[in-house]
Amino acid sequence: MGQELICFLSHFVMLGRRVFMRTGKKEKMTARTLSANILVTAVLMVAATIAAQAFFHYSSNSTSVAMIYVLTVMLVARYTTGYIPGIVASLIGVVCVNYVFTYPYMNLNFTLDGYPVTFVGMMVVSGVTSALTTKMKYQSEILREREKLLMEAEKETMRANLLRAVSHDLRTPLTSIIGMAQAYQENYSRCTEIEKLEMVKGIQEDADWLLNMVENLLSVTRIRMGDTRVNTSPELLEEVVAGAVQRLHKRLPQAKVHVRVPDEVLMVPMDPVLISQVLINLIENSIYHSGSSDPIDLIVEKQQDQVEFHVRDYGKGIKPERLKTIFDGGGMEVNVSGDSHKGMGIGLTICKTIVAAHHGEIRAMNREKGAEFVFTLPLQEEESGQDYSEQKTEGEYKDE
Repeated sequence: MGQELICFLSHFVMLGRRVFMRTGKKEKMTARTLSANILVTAVLMVAATIAAQAFFHYSSNSTSVAMIYVLTVMLVARYTTGYIPGIVASLIGVVCVNYVFTYPYMNLNFTLDGYPVTFVGMMVVSGVTSALTTKMKYQSEILREREKLLMEAEKETMRANLLRAVSHDLRTPLTSIIGMAQAYQENYSRCTEIEKLEMVKGIQEDADWLLNMVENLLSVTRIRMGDTRVNTSPELLEEVVAGAVQRLHKRLPQAKVHVRVPDEVLMVPMDPVLISQVLINLIENSIYHSGSSDPIDLIVEKQQDQVEFHVRDYGKGIKPERLKTIFDGGGMEVNVSGDSHKGMGIGLTICKTIVAAHHGEIRAMNREKGAEFVFTLPLQEEESGQDYSEQKTEGEYKDE
């Protein structure tokens, strides 16, 4: 009997020491934490004793009663801080089983034949269960902290890319405006009227580009940066697309865009202002960087539980090495032509931010002729799960 008792105790000590050493986490116990631990432990142990008394009254099975206390020890370890509450709960459970539910009742007696091994076994099971539960709780906390740090790092990377794109795309047209304004002032008397008009036209174009950049920055402010989500509502897809094309034509009257939408009435959860900005940014990017005068295709398709937007040009395409970084500010290249519109950074970076905030995806790819941008939006609200699509009549149209 003594050898069995020593074996159980040794096993318990070794397991407990191993769990403590692997966790290696020390916490400073405050008065508030201590009070909470005492309260939680007391409430759970009282509840366990009441439940065990009721169970024992009908079954008279002390083994099953011991399992109730083991479960309670696990709950104590789960909802308290540190190892001490679980160990204390294990001791209390052993004492309660011996004192209340073991003959002779209402009397502590660890000398009866077979009882020491039983109680030590219960202590081992309760203690190890408590330690393992606490360790798992600590590990889950570490994983949550790690995920939080990764999210913060991703936000910082996005913020740095956005600032880099802003510095590039805003500095270039500002430099052009300042240069043309100085040239206009210094050469006013020597320039012809046609040259003066060209300078003023160039200043106006760059000012319009700056206005577009400001609209992009204002679009980002509509996104709650704390959780990178937007307030969405069901919007008629066809109206949002038509509104975006109309806004584009106010800025670029000569732009040629072919639009095709599904033959269904699609109510898509979105922020219409932000999605319109994404469409305008992608179409403008295709116009300025494709190197082609062919019309831009804007095609919208329904794919199962999402909607796909395709913006395709028929120009020179995108360099393969830039495809992977084109949405994070890595798509910028030095402006060798002097055209202030060659900056690609801020518009595409903001497109990625807006689409991600709508729980969608965006990607770029090269086709046999030209390049294509594709982004998706879910057809269902994430919380309600309601599908907003329904049938309609003919819905295809073209805008040139």
